[in-house]
Amino acid sequence: MNLRGIVAVSGKPGLYKVIGQNKAGFVLESLDEAKNKTVINGNAKVAALQEITVYGQSDDLQLKGILAKMGENLSTVPDPKADNKILKDYFKSVAPDHDDERVYVSDIKKIVSWVKLLSVLPLWNEADPDAESPVEAPVVEEAPVVAEEPAPKKTRKTKKAE
Repeated sequence: MNLRGIVAVSGKPGLYKVIGQNKAGFVLESLDEAKNKTVINGNAKVAALQEITVYGQSDDLQLKGILAKMGENLSTVPDPKADNKILKDYFKSVAPDHDDERVYVSDIKKIVSWVKLLSVLPLWNEADPDAESPVEAPVVEEAPVVAEEPAPKKTRKTKKAE
């Protein structure tokens, strides 16, 4: 699944695709049927889906992995408005290592709604461009950059009027 450029904006429902950037902030397009375009300022909290983690018992879990696990069997994904117990039980089956105390039902509802939204989009079946390729490129070490002192400025001599 290709989550590059997909973001969630704090205080706004749904998911957005970053389509540009201007002086005022980011230009986003909603991923729902309306495809509304909006500009949000640089002060808004924007979270890229590929960077989001969920609290885990010992280590944080990548949302990308949880979404992939949920996508393996989309028919079992409950409705986001389902009963809290159903949502908790489902999320426990998908991410058994998540921290029950710090992952709230509202978080689970949000993740479930994101899966429902993303699963109908073409990017759901695209390969992840950030995934490691089976053939690794050789690592090339670069020489450290050394800052040089700027050369002193040359001054021009002017002739005095005689």
